[in-house]
Amino acid sequence: MKFHVNRDVFSEAVSFVVKLLPQRNPQPILAGVLIEASESGLSLAAFDYEASARTTIEATVDEPGTILVHGRLLSEIASRLPNAPIQIEQDDENGIVLTCGSARFTLASMPVQEYPAIPEVSGEAGLVPAEDFATAIAQVAFAASRDDVTPVLTGVQLEVAGNELSLVATDRYRVALRQIPWDAGTTTTSGDEATAALVPARTLTEVGKTFAHSGDIQVAFSGSGDREIIAFTAGNKTVTSLLIKGNFPPVRRLFPEQTDHYAVVNTADLIEAVRRVSLVLDRSAPLRFTFTDEGVSMDASGTEQARATESVDATLTGEDVTLGLNPQYLLEALGAVKSEFARVTFTSSENANKLSPVLITPQTSGTPESFKYLLQPNLLLR
Repeated sequence: MKFHVNRDVFSEAVSFVVKLLPQRNPQPILAGVLIEASESGLSLAAFDYEASARTTIEATVDEPGTILVHGRLLSEIASRLPNAPIQIEQDDENGIVLTCGSARFTLASMPVQEYPAIPEVSGEAGLVPAEDFATAIAQVAFAASRDDVTPVLTGVQLEVAGNELSLVATDRYRVALRQIPWDAGTTTTSGDEATAALVPARTLTEVGKTFAHSGDIQVAFSGSGDREIIAFTAGNKTVTSLLIKGNFPPVRRLFPEQTDHYAVVNTADLIEAVRRVSLVLDRSAPLRFTFTDEGVSMDASGTEQARATESVDATLTGEDVTLGLNPQYLLEALGAVKSEFARVTFTSSENANKLSPVLITPQTSGTPESFKYLLQPNLLLR
């Protein structure tokens, strides 16, 4: 094998395919990047049995062939090479020689025949606007659990129904939901039948960052049984992910129908106030909120006899409310609202002994809310 390629193009391609690989892989072969050189250019791919990334780039190929080389090392080298074309070839001992300007690296090759086959996706597909999809992922993925004890909660549930794609995540203490347009193209999905896929939140977050400015993203579902996968394709890049098996909890039913008891507050003002007041709080302690006709006041007590209070203007519809909320969870929700004003709705429960969650949405007029965030209050001890 021997080829010449633009340094910046090659560096970006290698960086893309290794981004989803775990820092430490129990199987050394999975740390490799598979590079195939042919008359049509270069194909680069990485796969760890759960996620894969593939891309194609232009190159001048003198001798076609396939090599497997350590991905992160190659990525670090490529990002630091001088501004000159790259030449890569195999030497007589099957080593890989990379030359760029006066820089020369010799790397060990890995056995190509031991590398697993990259998954192919040929199932039903649809299109989503890349910018909307990236924003939706950022608004939802943070609410997924980081505790691997319950795998189904570490994913984001993607649900396709009609011309709408919903993203839902929960860690038991909160639920985030965002809806965006879905273009099924020639694929027809009946109104009663929804397609669902539970995607690892970490993988989906990388997809959002990578494809945020890619126009449209093609989303395809494929496989069956224990090897169900989802693929995201934009331009010359494709990411696939193995789906999480299990039943995602039916959290949609937790969102209230009636919203006649709520407060409207300036989002940025509330964010800054919560950040300041929570500085004195003990870790994981709730922040006390009191909503009245005069606004919303915050009260925090911590160690070293520290205490902080602050008030922010708010418009309240309904009775006064006092409750405790996890400040970090609230800040993440307010950061995802993406509007000047946020609405905090107080739900009611038939169980008098159970705290009712609060619903946080953007305060907009005349348009249905595409983002909803449900947060369970904390018990106040005083």
